[in-house]
Amino acid sequence: MRTGMADLPLHGGKCPPWLFARMKRLGAAIIEVIVCEYGPEEVLRRLADPFWFQALGCVLGFDWHSSGLTTTVCGALKEGLRGKEKDLGLFVAGGKGRTSRQTPQEIVAHLERQGLAGGERLVYASRMAAKVDNSALQDGYQLYHHAFFFTASGAWAVVQQGMNEANGWARRYHWLGSEVTDFVCEPHAAICGQPGHPVLNMVAREGEASRRASLAVACEAPAKVLREYQAILAARPPSRLLRLGREHAVPQARHLSRVLEKTFAVRPRDYAALLGLPGVGPQTVRALALLAEVAWGAAPSFRDPVRYSFAHGGKDGHPFPVNRELYDRSIATLHDALKRARVGRSDKLDALRRLSSLKTLPGSK
Repeated sequence: MRTGMADLPLHGGKCPPWLFARMKRLGAAIIEVIVCEYGPEEVLRRLADPFWFQALGCVLGFDWHSSGLTTTVCGALKEGLRGKEKDLGLFVAGGKGRTSRQTPQEIVAHLERQGLAGGERLVYASRMAAKVDNSALQDGYQLYHHAFFFTASGAWAVVQQGMNEANGWARRYHWLGSEVTDFVCEPHAAICGQPGHPVLNMVAREGEASRRASLAVACEAPAKVLREYQAILAARPPSRLLRLGREHAVPQARHLSRVLEKTFAVRPRDYAALLGLPGVGPQTVRALALLAEVAWGAAPSFRDPVRYSFAHGGKDGHPFPVNRELYDRSIATLHDALKRARVGRSDKLDALRRLSSLKTLPGSK
């Protein structure tokens, strides 16, 4: 099992209504089969696997290499499972754009309708997953989609996506709650994507000293911190922070002052509490890391957590030739999800059996 993130090119346009209607039906049927055979927690485990998720999108008929696969598949599952949540013990909240900001309310509404507890913990998990990938792991992608999947037992998974308009790519992040022991120290079980963009990684294991020093800065008297900060800006910030590019510019003192007043009043107990405060975003995280490095010598981590590239490739060689071994692995994963489904001996099962026997794709070499 792998969890992590996937890079996808930004594609415009919308999913045709005729296709989305079918995606809702087939997607819901696949999820129901998995729940029936293995339980709702198994759905979370598979959704948190970027390879399986991508294979699901392919089976549902969406472009394998489009950024829209993420939002469309999550939307199809949410719509397709609507009204079946109680029977399945599986719930979906969030979505794209403004809908993503309604995730906490949707989580609480689902739980209240079913008479279930645990809303505060699940809302916290949703909020922290978004905070980490948007602010603590600064890789140049701004989140615009957040889908939160959870079970009646309180297990959860997140599929969210960020956008980088400068390079024309999107990046998808996967979380599995059962694998998260610390939201701010290596919270991803694995990361997959395309490296190349400078990264400020405040959730790296080796960044613990920087996190502690950043917390100490946030709990200092704001006037003292601002004097130090302005002195640093008047000199020369550490070159590693300068290499992060224009989108990673350090914040203005006025913005930092407002945030420091809030952090000083709250005195957060740990870095996770600091990161979770309203108003503590990427700029504040960078400024605190800068101050922590200069004042305490606690350098932040710039290790990109990307470990390998994700994508199957394309039959026409774009962005690169098909990786047949990876493609077969995705097919096998999906086939395993459906192998015990017996819905009237449907043609879909026969087609999947034939598909799993293919070793190459038509037109590939």
